[in-house]
Amino acid sequence: MSEMSIRNHRTPVPKGRQPRSRFAALLRRPELGAVVGAVVLFALFAVVANPVFTQPSSIATVLYGASTYGIMAVGVSLLMIGGEFDLSTGVAVISSALVASMFAWSLSANVWVGVLVALVFSLAIGFVNGLLLVKTKLPSFIVTLATFLMLAGLNLAITRAVTGGVASPKIDDMDGFASARAVFASSVPVFGIELNITVFVWIALVAVATWILMRTRVGNWIFAVGGDAAAARAVGVPVVQTKIGLYMGVGFCAWIAGMHLLFNYRVVQSGEGVGNEFLYIIAAVIGGCLLTGGYGSAIGGAIGAFIFGMANRGIVYAQWNPDWFQFFLGLMLLVATVINVVVKRRAERAQ
Repeated sequence: MSEMSIRNHRTPVPKGRQPRSRFAALLRRPELGAVVGAVVLFALFAVVANPVFTQPSSIATVLYGASTYGIMAVGVSLLMIGGEFDLSTGVAVISSALVASMFAWSLSANVWVGVLVALVFSLAIGFVNGLLLVKTKLPSFIVTLATFLMLAGLNLAITRAVTGGVASPKIDDMDGFASARAVFASSVPVFGIELNITVFVWIALVAVATWILMRTRVGNWIFAVGGDAAAARAVGVPVVQTKIGLYMGVGFCAWIAGMHLLFNYRVVQSGEGVGNEFLYIIAAVIGGCLLTGGYGSAIGGAIGAFIFGMANRGIVYAQWNPDWFQFFLGLMLLVATVINVVVKRRAERAQ
């Protein structure tokens, strides 16, 4: 039994049973449900919010909103393909921003020092989550729920102790702020439209994650441990290192998202982030990732985040009650999940 034989998503089709057409292969892609949902939703808002929704500036706003979800959805998608999930991601983003801000402010240091300390902190949180998971054999729900509660409490308690309030100190007058803002929160003109740099970071992360999944040995390991960790371990897949690495990948994405929040808004509220972890997971599920692991793609998670961005802004442009946003999330989650199950069954039958 080889490493490739336990990989669920890209298992080779035996000779004599090759796909009849490119269209048949397309119908087995894990992103299919998300693509259908995105097309339907775009068409809907293009009609009901015409012409505002289809204006270039509106599309730029939609892409920005999608990127703020999508950056985290990349790491979460890979983690879910690996068979785990993380309930601490929402507050971890805020924790990273607070660490960078308060460290630089307390030491009167260049803000880049705080940025690097926040990177180490975020990677450490991911490492600890992964290590606890593999060493204790506890479900990821328990491990990351505990991390969520601890980080949420630390965010508020330490911020109050340092600043006397619930917001991070202002660091926009400190050395290095302008250059850090240019890296994490600037706008880039594209054909006369201002796109936030997070859109390009998001696209780059999706491209790198897709390359890892589809073209590297690490990608094989991720699918293998998500499909059957015991079988993967039996054929020599480094299950422990893979799972820890996936959690550290989530931490890296949380660092990027946290730095954007800090340098875009200059101040971070320590109580924010609660609940966002579900949005990241929903984006990944809409994009074709299964809660059982071993199946999905980073591109699917990106499409799921794009659906969020469209629903969030499209409802505003259509002048609907914003309460409909939650309805659309639930509807897209249900429809995409049903389609994903059908697609996976077709793929299994084809194999």
